[in-house]
Amino acid sequence: MRKLIPVLLSGALLAGCQSNEPKTEREAVNKEAVVTSGSDSSAVSAPPVPTSGSPKLLFTLDEAHNTPDGLALAPNGNLILSVPNLADNSQPASLMEIVGNEIRPFATNLPVEPTTKKAAPMDLAFGPDGNLYYAENQYENSKDFKSRLMRVEMKNGKPGAITTVVDHFALANAVVWKGNTIYVTDSQWDLPNNDKGSAIMHFTLDELNKGTVHLQPKTLDPHVLATFSTTVNETGVDNGADGLDYDSKGNFYTGSFGDGKLYKVSLKPDGTLARQETLTLEGKQIPCVDGLIIDRTTDKMYLCNSRENAIEVVDLRNGNTVTTLAQNGDTDGAGGLLDQPAEVLLKGKRLYVSDFDKPEKKFVNAKSDAPHTMSVIDLP
Repeated sequence: MRKLIPVLLSGALLAGCQSNEPKTEREAVNKEAVVTSGSDSSAVSAPPVPTSGSPKLLFTLDEAHNTPDGLALAPNGNLILSVPNLADNSQPASLMEIVGNEIRPFATNLPVEPTTKKAAPMDLAFGPDGNLYYAENQYENSKDFKSRLMRVEMKNGKPGAITTVVDHFALANAVVWKGNTIYVTDSQWDLPNNDKGSAIMHFTLDELNKGTVHLQPKTLDPHVLATFSTTVNETGVDNGADGLDYDSKGNFYTGSFGDGKLYKVSLKPDGTLARQETLTLEGKQIPCVDGLIIDRTTDKMYLCNSRENAIEVVDLRNGNTVTTLAQNGDTDGAGGLLDQPAEVLLKGKRLYVSDFDKPEKKFVNAKSDAPHTMSVIDLP
Protein backbone atom coordinates (compact mmCIF):
# COMPACT_ATOMS: atom_id res chain seq x y z
CA MET A 1 0.00 0.00 0.00
CA ARG A 2 1.07 3.55 -0.64
CA LYS A 3 2.21 5.67 2.25
CA LEU A 4 0.94 9.22 2.41
CA ILE A 5 3.49 11.85 1.44
CA PRO A 6 2.28 15.20 2.77
CA VAL A 7 2.23 17.92 0.12
CA LEU A 8 1.04 21.46 0.77
CA LEU A 9 -1.47 22.99 -1.59
CA SER A 10 -0.06 26.03 -3.32
CA GLY A 11 -1.64 29.34 -2.44
CA ALA A 12 -3.99 30.33 0.36
CA LEU A 13 -7.58 29.16 0.38
CA LEU A 14 -8.82 32.40 1.83
CA ALA A 15 -8.26 36.06 1.12
CA GLY A 16 -5.23 37.68 2.73
CA CYS A 17 -5.37 38.41 6.44
CA GLN A 18 -6.27 41.93 7.44
CA SER A 19 -4.61 41.68 10.88
CA ASN A 20 -1.85 39.84 12.67
CA GLU A 21 -4.30 37.46 14.33
CA PRO A 22 -4.04 33.91 12.96
CA LYS A 23 -6.92 33.06 10.65
CA THR A 24 -5.90 29.51 9.80
CA GLU A 25 -4.67 26.69 11.96
CA ARG A 26 -1.29 26.54 10.26
CA GLU A 27 -0.75 30.20 11.18
CA ALA A 28 -1.79 29.49 14.77
CA VAL A 29 0.54 26.49 15.02
CA ASN A 30 3.43 28.60 13.74
CA LYS A 31 2.64 31.51 16.07
CA GLU A 32 2.09 29.86 19.42
CA ALA A 33 2.50 26.62 21.32
CA VAL A 34 -0.34 24.17 20.94
CA VAL A 35 -1.34 21.75 23.66
CA THR A 36 -1.16 18.13 22.57
CA SER A 37 -4.16 16.04 23.54
CA GLY A 38 -2.80 12.54 24.03
CA SER A 39 -4.87 9.46 24.68
CA ASP A 40 -6.59 9.02 28.01
CA SER A 41 -4.02 7.55 30.38
CA SER A 42 -6.84 5.89 32.29
CA ALA A 43 -7.97 3.94 29.21
CA VAL A 44 -8.43 0.29 30.09
CA SER A 45 -8.72 -2.50 27.56
CA ALA A 46 -11.98 -4.42 27.44
CA PRO A 47 -11.92 -8.23 27.64
CA PRO A 48 -10.71 -10.01 24.50
CA VAL A 49 -13.14 -9.83 21.60
CA PRO A 50 -13.62 -12.21 18.69
CA THR A 51 -12.04 -11.57 15.32
CA SER A 52 -14.26 -11.71 12.25
CA GLY A 53 -14.47 -10.29 8.75
CA SER A 54 -11.71 -9.29 6.38
CA PRO A 55 -10.88 -5.58 6.54
CA LYS A 56 -7.95 -4.61 4.34
CA LEU A 57 -5.48 -1.76 4.55
CA LEU A 58 -6.26 1.17 2.28
CA PHE A 59 -3.74 3.78 3.47
CA THR A 60 -1.15 4.31 6.15
CA LEU A 61 -1.07 7.96 7.19
CA ASP A 62 1.76 9.87 8.83
CA GLU A 63 1.82 11.70 12.18
CA ALA A 64 0.54 14.86 10.50
CA HIS A 65 -2.72 12.97 9.83
CA ASN A 66 -3.29 11.16 13.12
CA THR A 67 -7.08 10.95 13.41
CA PRO A 68 -8.84 10.30 10.08
CA ASP A 69 -12.57 10.82 10.45
CA GLY A 70 -15.34 11.99 8.11
CA LEU A 71 -15.85 10.75 4.56
CA ALA A 72 -17.83 12.28 1.71
CA LEU A 73 -18.43 11.19 -1.88
CA ALA A 74 -17.70 14.03 -4.30
CA PRO A 75 -19.70 14.57 -7.53
CA ASN A 76 -16.66 13.41 -9.53
CA GLY A 77 -16.54 10.09 -7.68
CA ASN A 78 -13.55 10.93 -5.50
CA LEU A 79 -13.73 10.77 -1.71
CA ILE A 80 -12.98 13.61 0.68
CA LEU A 81 -11.54 12.69 4.09
CA SER A 82 -11.49 14.99 7.12
CA VAL A 83 -8.52 14.80 9.47
CA PRO A 84 -9.23 16.78 12.67
CA ASN A 85 -6.03 15.58 14.38
CA LEU A 86 -7.69 15.45 17.80
CA ALA A 87 -5.25 12.79 19.05
CA ASP A 88 -2.37 15.23 18.52
CA ASN A 89 -3.61 18.73 17.86
CA SER A 90 -0.12 20.13 17.49
CA GLN A 91 -0.70 19.06 13.87
CA PRO A 92 -3.06 21.32 11.91
CA ALA A 93 -6.29 19.76 10.70
CA SER A 94 -6.90 19.24 6.99
CA LEU A 95 -9.11 17.75 4.30
CA MET A 96 -7.66 15.08 2.00
CA GLU A 97 -8.85 13.68 -1.34
CA ILE A 98 -8.90 9.97 -2.16
CA VAL A 99 -8.56 9.27 -5.87
CA GLY A 100 -8.66 5.56 -6.58
CA ASN A 101 -5.85 4.04 -4.53
CA GLU A 102 -4.07 7.34 -3.92
CA ILE A 103 -4.57 10.08 -1.35
CA ARG A 104 -3.54 13.71 -1.72
CA PRO A 105 -4.10 17.10 -0.04
CA PHE A 106 -7.41 18.79 -0.75
CA ALA A 107 -7.64 21.73 1.69
CA THR A 108 -4.73 22.15 4.09
CA ASN A 109 -5.23 25.68 5.38
CA LEU A 110 -8.56 25.49 7.17
CA PRO A 111 -9.83 28.62 8.93
CA VAL A 112 -9.57 28.44 12.71
CA GLU A 113 -12.28 29.33 15.20
CA PRO A 114 -11.28 32.83 16.36
CA THR A 115 -11.04 32.07 20.10
CA THR A 116 -9.67 28.51 20.11
CA LYS A 117 -7.28 29.13 17.19
CA LYS A 118 -8.02 25.57 16.04
CA ALA A 119 -9.86 23.87 13.19
CA ALA A 120 -11.44 20.44 13.70
CA PRO A 121 -13.40 19.10 10.70
CA MET A 122 -15.56 16.05 11.34
CA ASP A 123 -18.27 14.67 9.04
CA LEU A 124 -18.83 16.33 5.68
CA ALA A 125 -21.14 16.20 2.66
CA PHE A 126 -21.67 17.90 -0.67
CA GLY A 127 -24.80 20.03 -0.93
CA PRO A 128 -27.23 20.51 -3.83
CA ASP A 129 -25.37 23.72 -4.65
CA GLY A 130 -22.21 21.73 -5.38
CA ASN A 131 -20.38 23.09 -2.35
CA LEU A 132 -18.85 21.01 0.44
CA TYR A 133 -20.10 21.38 4.00
CA TYR A 134 -18.35 20.09 7.12
CA ALA A 135 -19.18 19.99 10.80
CA GLU A 136 -16.46 21.36 13.03
CA ASN A 137 -15.99 19.90 16.52
CA GLN A 138 -14.51 22.48 18.88
CA TYR A 139 -15.80 20.70 21.99
CA GLU A 140 -12.36 19.43 23.04
CA ASN A 141 -10.99 22.94 22.68
CA SER A 142 -13.87 24.75 24.35
CA LYS A 143 -17.14 23.73 26.03
CA ASP A 144 -18.55 27.19 25.33
CA PHE A 145 -20.51 26.38 22.14
CA LYS A 146 -17.72 27.17 19.69
CA SER A 147 -18.42 24.43 17.14
CA ARG A 148 -19.55 25.40 13.64
CA LEU A 149 -20.89 24.29 10.28
CA MET A 150 -18.51 25.34 7.50
CA ARG A 151 -18.95 25.74 3.75
CA VAL A 152 -16.18 25.13 1.22
CA GLU A 153 -16.98 26.91 -2.02
CA MET A 154 -16.18 24.59 -4.91
CA LYS A 155 -15.01 25.82 -8.32
CA ASN A 156 -14.22 23.30 -11.06
CA GLY A 157 -13.73 20.58 -8.47
CA LYS A 158 -11.29 22.66 -6.41
CA PRO A 159 -11.82 24.21 -2.96
CA GLY A 160 -12.10 27.97 -2.69
CA ALA A 161 -13.13 30.21 0.19
CA ILE A 162 -14.19 28.51 3.43
CA THR A 163 -16.78 30.32 5.53
CA THR A 164 -18.96 29.76 8.61
CA VAL A 165 -22.64 29.19 7.84
CA VAL A 166 -23.83 28.17 11.35
CA ASP A 167 -22.17 28.82 14.70
CA HIS A 168 -22.76 28.13 18.41
CA PHE A 169 -23.01 24.34 18.19
CA ALA A 170 -21.66 22.50 21.23
CA LEU A 171 -20.26 19.44 19.38
CA ALA A 172 -21.21 19.46 15.70
CA ASN A 173 -20.68 15.96 14.37
CA ALA A 174 -22.52 14.28 11.45
CA VAL A 175 -23.90 16.05 8.37
CA VAL A 176 -26.38 14.74 5.80
CA TRP A 177 -28.11 16.55 2.96
CA LYS A 178 -31.62 15.47 1.91
CA GLY A 179 -33.03 17.67 -0.81
CA ASN A 180 -32.35 21.30 0.04
CA THR A 181 -32.06 20.67 3.78
CA ILE A 182 -28.94 19.80 5.73
CA TYR A 183 -29.22 17.77 8.94
CA VAL A 184 -26.51 18.01 11.60
CA THR A 185 -26.10 16.09 14.86
CA ASP A 186 -24.90 17.90 17.96
CA SER A 187 -23.57 15.28 20.36
CA GLN A 188 -23.60 17.65 23.36
CA TRP A 189 -26.72 19.80 22.96
CA ASP A 190 -27.55 20.14 26.66
CA LEU A 191 -30.71 21.80 27.95
CA PRO A 192 -31.34 23.41 31.34
CA ASN A 193 -33.07 20.24 32.57
CA ASN A 194 -30.78 17.75 30.82
CA ASP A 195 -26.98 17.94 30.93
CA LYS A 196 -26.71 14.65 28.98
CA GLY A 197 -28.52 15.98 25.92
CA SER A 198 -27.90 15.78 22.18
CA ALA A 199 -29.90 16.72 19.10
CA ILE A 200 -30.47 16.65 15.37
CA MET A 201 -30.56 20.14 13.82
CA HIS A 202 -31.81 21.10 10.36
CA PHE A 203 -31.23 24.09 8.08
CA THR A 204 -32.44 24.94 4.59
CA LEU A 205 -30.06 25.97 1.84
CA ASP A 206 -31.98 29.22 1.37
CA GLU A 207 -31.42 30.06 5.03
CA LEU A 208 -27.69 29.33 4.85
CA ASN A 209 -27.40 31.57 1.78
CA LYS A 210 -28.81 34.54 3.71
CA GLY A 211 -25.92 34.75 6.16
CA THR A 212 -24.49 33.02 9.22
CA VAL A 213 -27.10 31.30 11.39
CA HIS A 214 -26.55 31.82 15.11
CA LEU A 215 -27.89 29.00 17.27
CA GLN A 216 -29.20 29.70 20.78
CA PRO A 217 -27.34 27.34 23.16
CA LYS A 218 -29.18 25.45 25.90
CA THR A 219 -32.56 26.06 24.29
CA LEU A 220 -34.97 24.26 21.99
CA ASP A 221 -33.70 26.45 19.19
CA PRO A 222 -36.10 26.48 16.18
CA HIS A 223 -33.50 24.47 14.24
CA VAL A 224 -33.73 21.54 16.66
CA LEU A 225 -35.54 18.65 15.01
CA ALA A 226 -35.24 16.02 17.77
CA THR A 227 -33.50 15.71 21.13
CA PHE A 228 -32.04 12.73 22.98
CA SER A 229 -30.58 11.87 26.38
CA THR A 230 -27.53 9.69 27.00
CA THR A 231 -27.34 7.18 29.84
CA VAL A 232 -23.78 7.35 31.14
CA ASN A 233 -22.18 3.96 31.74
CA GLU A 234 -18.77 2.72 32.86
CA THR A 235 -17.04 4.58 30.01
CA GLY A 236 -18.07 7.90 31.53
CA VAL A 237 -18.94 9.21 28.05
CA ASP A 238 -22.07 11.35 27.72
CA ASN A 239 -21.76 12.15 23.99
CA GLY A 240 -25.09 11.41 22.38
CA ALA A 241 -26.38 11.58 18.78
CA ASP A 242 -23.46 10.88 16.47
CA GLY A 243 -23.77 9.22 13.02
CA LEU A 244 -26.75 10.14 10.83
CA ASP A 245 -28.43 8.93 7.64
CA TYR A 246 -31.89 8.19 6.19
CA ASP A 247 -33.53 5.10 4.69
CA SER A 248 -35.40 4.52 1.40
CA LYS A 249 -38.60 5.93 2.94
CA GLY A 250 -36.96 9.11 4.19
CA ASN A 251 -36.79 8.14 7.87
CA PHE A 252 -33.68 9.37 9.66
CA TYR A 253 -31.55 7.29 12.02
CA THR A 254 -28.95 8.33 14.54
CA GLY A 255 -27.16 6.54 17.34
CA SER A 256 -25.67 7.48 20.68
CA PHE A 257 -21.91 7.31 21.04
CA GLY A 258 -22.14 7.06 24.82
CA ASP A 259 -24.72 4.30 25.31
CA GLY A 260 -25.30 2.73 21.89
CA LYS A 261 -29.01 3.45 21.56
CA LEU A 262 -30.29 3.65 17.99
CA TYR A 263 -33.07 6.11 17.16
CA LYS A 264 -35.51 6.39 14.28
CA VAL A 265 -36.84 9.87 13.46
CA SER A 266 -39.83 10.20 11.11
CA LEU A 267 -40.82 13.47 9.48
CA LYS A 268 -44.08 15.06 8.43
CA PRO A 269 -44.49 16.23 4.82
CA ASP A 270 -43.50 19.75 5.91
CA GLY A 271 -40.21 18.46 7.36
CA THR A 272 -41.13 18.79 11.02
CA LEU A 273 -40.90 15.94 13.50
CA ALA A 274 -43.64 13.33 13.27
CA ARG A 275 -42.25 10.71 15.63
CA GLN A 276 -39.05 9.51 17.23
CA GLU A 277 -38.47 6.08 18.72
CA THR A 278 -35.72 3.96 20.19
CA LEU A 279 -35.12 0.88 18.05
CA THR A 280 -35.39 -2.58 19.54
CA LEU A 281 -32.54 -4.64 18.10
CA GLU A 282 -32.52 -8.36 17.45
CA GLY A 283 -29.35 -10.30 18.13
CA LYS A 284 -26.28 -8.44 19.30
CA GLN A 285 -26.79 -5.32 21.39
CA ILE A 286 -24.58 -2.41 20.33
CA PRO A 287 -22.82 -0.47 23.13
CA CYS A 288 -21.55 2.48 21.05
CA VAL A 289 -22.61 4.10 17.77
CA ASP A 290 -20.23 6.36 15.89
CA GLY A 291 -20.51 7.02 12.15
CA LEU A 292 -23.10 5.17 10.08
CA ILE A 293 -24.42 4.90 6.53
CA ILE A 294 -27.55 3.27 5.06
CA ASP A 295 -27.62 1.42 1.75
CA ARG A 296 -31.00 2.65 0.54
CA THR A 297 -31.29 -0.18 -2.01
CA THR A 298 -31.43 -2.71 0.85
CA ASP A 299 -32.05 -0.50 3.91
CA LYS A 300 -29.10 -2.13 5.62
CA MET A 301 -27.29 0.17 8.02
CA TYR A 302 -23.52 -0.10 8.38
CA LEU A 303 -22.30 1.46 11.61
CA CYS A 304 -19.10 1.88 13.56
CA ASN A 305 -19.16 0.28 17.00
CA SER A 306 -16.11 2.21 18.12
CA ARG A 307 -16.04 0.77 21.60
CA GLU A 308 -15.67 -2.82 20.42
CA ASN A 309 -13.57 -2.24 17.28
CA ALA A 310 -16.40 -3.50 15.11
CA ILE A 311 -18.50 -2.70 12.06
CA GLU A 312 -22.10 -3.80 12.63
CA VAL A 313 -24.91 -4.27 10.12
CA VAL A 314 -28.51 -3.50 11.12
CA ASP A 315 -31.14 -4.88 8.74
CA LEU A 316 -33.88 -2.25 8.98
CA ARG A 317 -36.31 -4.28 6.82
CA ASN A 318 -35.99 -7.48 8.83
CA GLY A 319 -36.62 -6.76 12.47
CA ASN A 320 -33.54 -4.58 13.00
CA THR A 321 -31.41 -7.71 13.15
CA VAL A 322 -27.77 -7.04 14.01
CA THR A 323 -24.85 -8.93 12.51
CA THR A 324 -21.14 -8.19 12.81
CA LEU A 325 -19.40 -7.50 9.51
CA ALA A 326 -15.90 -7.16 10.97
CA GLN A 327 -14.36 -7.06 14.43
CA ASN A 328 -10.97 -7.47 16.07
CA GLY A 329 -9.24 -6.90 19.38
CA ASP A 330 -6.83 -4.17 20.37
CA THR A 331 -4.42 -3.54 17.48
CA ASP A 332 -2.48 -0.64 16.04
CA GLY A 333 -4.36 -1.00 12.76
CA ALA A 334 -1.47 -2.58 10.88
CA GLY A 335 -2.57 -4.59 7.87
CA GLY A 336 -5.99 -2.93 7.84
CA LEU A 337 -7.31 -4.31 11.13
CA LEU A 338 -9.91 -2.05 12.72
CA ASP A 339 -8.46 0.53 15.11
CA GLN A 340 -11.48 2.29 16.62
CA PRO A 341 -13.55 2.78 13.45
CA ALA A 342 -15.31 6.12 13.43
CA GLU A 343 -16.81 6.61 9.98
CA VAL A 344 -17.96 4.51 7.05
CA LEU A 345 -18.78 5.35 3.45
CA LEU A 346 -20.32 2.97 0.94
CA LYS A 347 -19.27 3.27 -2.72
CA GLY A 348 -20.59 0.44 -4.83
CA LYS A 349 -19.70 -2.76 -3.00
CA ARG A 350 -16.76 -1.24 -1.16
CA LEU A 351 -17.09 0.03 2.41
CA TYR A 352 -14.47 2.62 3.35
CA VAL A 353 -13.59 2.84 7.05
CA SER A 354 -11.67 5.60 8.85
CA ASP A 355 -9.85 4.42 11.99
CA PHE A 356 -10.05 7.32 14.43
CA ASP A 357 -7.77 5.71 17.03
CA LYS A 358 -8.48 8.06 19.95
CA PRO A 359 -9.97 5.82 22.64
CA GLU A 360 -12.15 6.48 25.63
CA LYS A 361 -12.01 4.57 28.91
CA LYS A 362 -13.14 0.92 28.67
CA PHE A 363 -12.75 0.83 24.88
CA VAL A 364 -11.12 -2.19 23.24
CA ASN A 365 -8.66 0.22 21.63
CA ALA A 366 -6.46 1.13 24.59
CA LYS A 367 -4.26 3.89 23.17
CA SER A 368 -3.67 6.16 20.20
CA ASP A 369 -0.64 4.93 18.32
CA ALA A 370 0.95 4.69 14.90
CA PRO A 371 0.32 3.59 12.25
CA HIS A 372 -2.69 5.78 11.49
CA THR A 373 -4.81 3.92 9.01
CA MET A 374 -7.84 3.64 6.80
CA SER A 375 -9.42 0.29 6.00
CA VAL A 376 -11.72 -1.08 3.32
CA ILE A 377 -14.16 -3.98 3.36
CA ASP A 378 -15.34 -5.49 0.10
CA LEU A 379 -18.97 -6.56 0.38
CA PRO A 380 -20.41 -9.64 -1.35
